[in-house]
Amino acid sequence: MDETPSNAGRGGSGRARPLRVLLIAYEFPPSPSPQSLRWAYLGNRLAEMGHEIHVLAPDIGGSMEGLPEAGPGVHVHRTWPGPIRALLGFLARRRPAASVVAAAGTVTSASGSGETTAGLDLPPTAEPPRLNWKGRLLEHLQDASSWLLFPDLRGEWERPARKALHRLLDEVQPDVVVSSHEPATTLRLGLEAKRRGFRWVADLGDPVLAGYTPRRWRGRAASLEAAVVREADHVLVTAVQALELFRERYGSVARATVVTQGFDEQFAGAGARISAPDPAAPLELLYAGSFYSFRHPQALVEAVLAVPGIRLNIASGNVPEWLAAAARKHAMQVRLLGRVPHRRLLALQREVHVLVNLANADPSQVPGKFYEYLGAGRPVLHVLAGAGLDATGVLVGQLGRGWACGGERESIAAELARIADRHRRGELSVGLDLEPGPVAPWSWTASARTAAVALRDVVASA
Repeated sequence: MDETPSNAGRGGSGRARPLRVLLIAYEFPPSPSPQSLRWAYLGNRLAEMGHEIHVLAPDIGGSMEGLPEAGPGVHVHRTWPGPIRALLGFLARRRPAASVVAAAGTVTSASGSGETTAGLDLPPTAEPPRLNWKGRLLEHLQDASSWLLFPDLRGEWERPARKALHRLLDEVQPDVVVSSHEPATTLRLGLEAKRRGFRWVADLGDPVLAGYTPRRWRGRAASLEAAVVREADHVLVTAVQALELFRERYGSVARATVVTQGFDEQFAGAGARISAPDPAAPLELLYAGSFYSFRHPQALVEAVLAVPGIRLNIASGNVPEWLAAAARKHAMQVRLLGRVPHRRLLALQREVHVLVNLANADPSQVPGKFYEYLGAGRPVLHVLAGAGLDATGVLVGQLGRGWACGGERESIAAELARIADRHRRGELSVGLDLEPGPVAPWSWTASARTAAVALRDVVASA
């Protein structure tokens, strides 16, 4: 059983017959979610190893700007996503986004063409989207549907996906089927493939039963998770701590492999030595990612406002209104970039002084964005959610990639003041190891090799 990325250098394909893999993935480009990026990269890397990858995914519409395109050897089979998601996709294709979202991406910088500060090529400032009446109506429709559908609105895809799944199983005859969770819908479809006699690997990522699971669905989530652990031929998780959690719940998980999230080592300039940004400039922080009830930015923002000479840049598409108001009031210290396309964001991560990572409430979860940060070659400030180091904090310390601090405003402010002082003295990276070599085991190619070993072992055991 491969439980750490240290064995990722063991190839997964060798000279053996390439595998034919059917991936069931609701989250797949043009979705920009972390799970979508995970399998966009893993699928492409597995195809580069010679494997044949088929993807069953919904036709959700949306822009592919900045997202990894499916490469040679990756065959995407789109299906109807269900009535509500299809309506959203129809509106997105029929009209520009601004017709549904009245002020999405509004540029507030003077030039309107971007902003350059201290050598940083920053995107224009963006106000958070303000929905018109059509957008608000669709938002209410989504919320109402999520009360009725398990696990949420994405559950409406299960019926059309099941029909397409049986057709693809007959046509493709895959060596192994992989379910990409979330949503839990993909796991239910994987169980269907297993009942048909196909080998099945469940890429669980986060647990099905998590702290954020709505109370009304906790029973169904627990039952499904137990069935997956019991019936899957192999389980993939993203962190050793997640595997330990499943062992606590079920006693043993004999067929499991840790396949972490990763970073794109093939990105232009990846692996090259990165010049430190100008220490004479204000300290530029970047937070990239979403905000949830279990990942809240208020203490971070308050700490930034309390320390002079620092600016926090936030690249996120779901900024709460209080944060937008704070950015308007303190424009020199808090700057909203809106949703930055993935490839542009990778470049921006390499240009700022410090990358900020907010911990999830569950200490076993390592945010996928953290692994992306590893490829940027910049120091990382990891803000803890509770007492003691979590899985991410342990990695930050082991790799010498940055610092971890408590999640209270005072703790963050003290750490920011210390970092700002190091920056002013030109010693920001002193004592850190920002070279590409130590983080190579967390590249997408390394993760794909680990996944390939697991997939081949499953097929060999048939």
